[in-house]
Amino acid sequence: MLTNPKIFEEFEKNLLKSEQVDYFKNLSIFEEMLKEVIYLNILPLKNPLDGIETDIKIARILNNV
Repeated sequence: MLTNPKIFEEFEKNLLKSEQVDYFKNLSIFEEMLKEVIYLNILPLKNPLDGIETDIKIARILNNV
C-alpha cells in the first residue's frame, strides 16, 4: 500500500512524459494479441449480438450514476 499516493502519481506522470510512443512496437504487440485471440477461437464471434441486452443494461446503469 502506498503511504503517499501523490508522490507516486507525480512520478508516474513524469515517467509518462519522458517516454516516447513507439507506434510500430505497439502495432506489433496488437497484431500478436490479435493472432492469439484468433488462435483461441475467441474472434471472430459466432454471434456478435450474443449478450447485447446485458451490455445495454450495464451501460444504462453506469451512465445514470
